Amino acid sequence: MADTVSMSQPTPVSQRRNRMIGIGLMCAALFCFSCLDATAKWVNQSVDPMVTVWARYMSAALLTFLVINPRTQPGALRTRRLPLQLLRSFLLLASTLCNFLALKYLQLVETQSIIFATPLLVALLAAPILGERIGWQRLTAIAVGFVGILVITRPGLGTMHPAALLSLAGSVAYAFYNIVTRMLASSDSIATTTLYSSVAGIVLVTPALPWIWSTPSSPLVWFLLATTGFYGAFGHWLLVLAHARAPAAILAPFIYSQIVWMLALGYILFGDWPDSWTFVGAGIVIASRLYLLSRERAKRNQPETPS
Repeated sequence: MADTVSMSQPTPVSQRRNRMIGIGLMCAALFCFSCLDATAKWVNQSVDPMVTVWARYMSAALLTFLVINPRTQPGALRTRRLPLQLLRSFLLLASTLCNFLALKYLQLVETQSIIFATPLLVALLAAPILGERIGWQRLTAIAVGFVGILVITRPGLGTMHPAALLSLAGSVAYAFYNIVTRMLASSDSIATTTLYSSVAGIVLVTPALPWIWSTPSSPLVWFLLATTGFYGAFGHWLLVLAHARAPAAILAPFIYSQIVWMLALGYILFGDWPDSWTFVGAGIVIASRLYLLSRERAKRNQPETPS
């Protein structure tokens, strides 16, 4: 019996291997998300960003329905909290739209550096909405992170493009989206939440097509529009696989490796290279988030005191 139990438990070697595989999957997912943003920026030169948003949702929905649909998973569209599902879907659409509009004018690294503020906003919003306790150390780290955003955008110095406000609005919407997702986790399945996100985006954007439609100029643009949904869906699938292999605390710091992909794609595809202040601001935002992660990890490892 003891041998059977020991065989079923992961060994240190297998745990280490799973963590390395999880980290690799995480980096691959971030590469997909970077390709999504780079593709959106590229096609936005030819079509309205709203068309790009519609294509991203349509292609992702088609891929999603191949795996998750009421036939393969009966009751997948049944939700216990319909208003929250609709709110979550709207917030995701708003975040995507703001990001794609900002990408038309900003460098990839600039938008990603501002989006890195999302975890800071989530930590700040979790206190009043979810009732989570937030101490002065976390508040200080959040404040320092927002200083980093100011360094990146530099408002009042004549260097901030108005599209930076769109990117920041997208981060705020995505932060609320994360909060609502956590609220839904206890009542609805992942399949239900995924389906609502896909369907709601199409329903909300499609009626606007007659006013925003601009026919893609070449087969290449058509193809790139179709790949936006693939990058998003495949990236999220890799993300799920990564978290199945390694703990979130191990994977979280690697989120910031996306800045490397954004730098490379921005330089190769668009000849963009951010100025030194963007690097400084991004470093401040990343450092503040890593500090929050270390605080959360220390809190989880802290032994409970008997009451």
